[in-house]
Amino acid sequence: MSREQSLRNGAALMVLGALIFFVYAVVFFFRAFASGGFEVGVETLNGVTPQQLDGLNPAIMGYIMHLHVAIAGFIAATAVAVGGLAWYGVRSGLWWAWITGVIVPVLGLAVALPLHYMGRFNYDWVSHLGPIYLGTIIYVVGAVVALIGLSQATPGTVQAAR
Repeated sequence: MSREQSLRNGAALMVLGALIFFVYAVVFFFRAFASGGFEVGVETLNGVTPQQLDGLNPAIMGYIMHLHVAIAGFIAATAVAVGGLAWYGVRSGLWWAWITGVIVPVLGLAVALPLHYMGRFNYDWVSHLGPIYLGTIIYVVGAVVALIGLSQATPGTVQAAR
């Protein structure tokens, strides 16, 4: 595969992964307003329903909705940023765009994912984390394909002697 094909295909896969992140953010956003509940894949918090929690203290559910909307915004913003970096920077062969496009989602996932495995509440991992894992796998494959293209010499340039 040529350098240009690798960069184009890798960037396209990265954009596809970012698009999945964006769709997840949109679902997250609308669920915050439409369902009056918790996140996708979280029906109760240790048996407590959103309605029960709202009856106990309506401010708690308002606060949870506030956090969900904010998280949806950050997921969507990250998706737009890394999608743009991939499509305009990585596809053009810019190392800084690839490096930034890899660091940004890795940082977000490194902060967000560990708490999911600490056993504080039950969730359906397929609906809760499945879309993020799918988007991440596609994004990582794209980043690797693009890395192969970035690592190839640019046509018409002379590489330094080793």
